Amino acid sequence: MILKRKIYSKLLEWKNKCKGTKAILVEGARRIGKSTIAEEFAKREYESYLLIDFSKKDKLVEECFHTYLNKLDDFFMLLSTHYSVNLVPRKSVIIFDEVQMFPQARAAIKHLVADGRYDYIETGSLISIKENVQDILLPSEERSIKMYPLDFEEFAWALGEELLLNYIKTCFEKKEPLERGLHNKAMMLFKQYMLVGGMPKPVILYIQNAKNFAAADAEKRDILKLYRNDIMKIKTQYRTKVLSIFDQIPGLLSKHEKRVVFKDIQEGSYADQYRDTFFWLADSMISNECFMCNDPNVGLSVNEDRTYVKCYLGDTGLLLSHAFDENEILENEVYMQILNDKLSINEGMLYENVIAQMLVANGHRLYFYTHYSYEKHRNDIEVDFIISNNSKLKYKMYPIEVKSGKNYTTASLNKFIEKYKSRIGESYIIHPKNLIIKDGIVCIPAYMTFCL
Repeated sequence: MILKRKIYSKLLEWKNKCKGTKAILVEGARRIGKSTIAEEFAKREYESYLLIDFSKKDKLVEECFHTYLNKLDDFFMLLSTHYSVNLVPRKSVIIFDEVQMFPQARAAIKHLVADGRYDYIETGSLISIKENVQDILLPSEERSIKMYPLDFEEFAWALGEELLLNYIKTCFEKKEPLERGLHNKAMMLFKQYMLVGGMPKPVILYIQNAKNFAAADAEKRDILKLYRNDIMKIKTQYRTKVLSIFDQIPGLLSKHEKRVVFKDIQEGSYADQYRDTFFWLADSMISNECFMCNDPNVGLSVNEDRTYVKCYLGDTGLLLSHAFDENEILENEVYMQILNDKLSINEGMLYENVIAQMLVANGHRLYFYTHYSYEKHRNDIEVDFIISNNSKLKYKMYPIEVKSGKNYTTASLNKFIEKYKSRIGESYIIHPKNLIIKDGIVCIPAYMTFCL
């Protein structure tokens, strides 16, 4: 089963615009479908393609890069013969799959692109791609695009719900609620996305097993083990810290504030000791970082404070499997409880994580805001997310509060709006209920997040 992915159109844009003047590197976490989409694109858009999987450590192929890069006629002849593929100038593409396993191939891109005969697609898992480039010259003839797990729209496509998506978009644009039955259907679709997540193999298993969660859950646990094994291979100076944060993500997100309190991880710890840790997790795209913006008047990134961070897992389906062991999932029927709104514990964690995931998939960097009241000895304003229009001339920000329950207050968001009203475009509450506009705040159902 081949899933429809948005990145396909970005690859098509690269092919048509660059016309062989740049290679493209598809970056992303492990098991998100990079190799699958690259090969599917090659099959559809080229007369022929050659796929080199560097994880297989083919000595003959590696020798070609070492020996024949200065004799490209021989280089292409040997590859073409070895893979039994007829390469056609300007009508064929060569895929360097798992390019991080053989950095010399990435270094060769400059030379190969200059030759101009073929197009080149590279795929790489960021988990190790950055650590394997110390001794090579990174090619300027390389364009990179990031690939994420399936977003909500892609998940809905996989389940054949294109018409429902169109209806949701129309209602969002008109600021109108969905018809009640369709709202319930959309919320059920959203819950399925939250539980299964966007990793391609679990999604496919979920569909092929008549929407049974068991096979998808087993596959998600395999992916989590793979991530853990990858962490064990990184540099020793911060391996333990990365593993500690990775293991504690569900616990961190279960707290009210959800931000990382470093002294709670280990007595005497402070933020600077974990700088490389969060960089590695975010750069590998295992996690999505959310930094505090302490003065969101000019621009969010200008005023970010990296000593205050929230760490969301990159895929919420993985988070669910990470949070509960297999016996808990089975014995307590966790999936069914969440579908039926009967699991109060941890549901806020999942809601906030999936909203973070959906915002990142839409190209937003994540920021949050808190204001500490010395008079009250506590935070009196907390805003879960702030996104912006990134305009330098007409800057506007959009505060977002996430509510997993149907009963909530808006006091904190109201204070934030009053404090920064001249800079705010619209304010949003994301909740399980239908769309409603209340006191100038646009309250949207969780499934509408992809419209932001």
